[in-house]
Amino acid sequence: MVEPETFTFLAELAQNNRKAWVDQHRDEFGDARRNFTGIAMTLHSYADRFDPFVAEARSKPKQSYTKMQQDPRHRDGPGLYRTGVDIFANAGHPEEDFGYYLHLEPGQCYAGSGLLQPSKTGLNRMQKRLHDDPAGLEDALRDDAFSEMFPNGLFTRKKLNSVPQGYERDDPAAPYLQMAGLGCRKNLPDAFLYDDDAIDTLIEIFRAASPLVRYFD
Repeated sequence: MVEPETFTFLAELAQNNRKAWVDQHRDEFGDARRNFTGIAMTLHSYADRFDPFVAEARSKPKQSYTKMQQDPRHRDGPGLYRTGVDIFANAGHPEEDFGYYLHLEPGQCYAGSGLLQPSKTGLNRMQKRLHDDPAGLEDALRDDAFSEMFPNGLFTRKKLNSVPQGYERDDPAAPYLQMAGLGCRKNLPDAFLYDDDAIDTLIEIFRAASPLVRYFD
């Protein structure tokens, strides 16, 4: 599934995160992106085993992983390039709609479901859903398979200092409204992902994560 050279490239990129180095390693850069595309195609081809809506959606593998060059508006760290990549299996757009993902980053791989880096429209829709039905989210989090696979519940990559404008601090969903994107994750060893049979475990993770996707979408 994941080629060892892909992890090697990402690890070296983390140590040399500048355009001049990437320009000198265009072949490795291209090989990594082809690997990401292949993984996206694999996730979509198995989607009937974890989410029929994803299986029925049109596959767009080259648009199904985060761009390597960071958007200045959402930059994570000082580097020009991301050293961790999310590969998606979504029925909609990964910046607009909740879906499933595999995060690849040397020593920090994980999989689950979520809307982790939403557009402004996607974030507003997510917040409205949380406000309108906080009990529905709690039901999803209490699902037996979900809670067993993700005992730590939800996480965010960016937490707001307060609830968004238009919401009250005592809103029942306040802790989640402060998450500028959220999801669940199951940590995975890098070497585990070298094996093509890893798809079977990813399917189990995605099945367990599906209540979160269904709640939002």
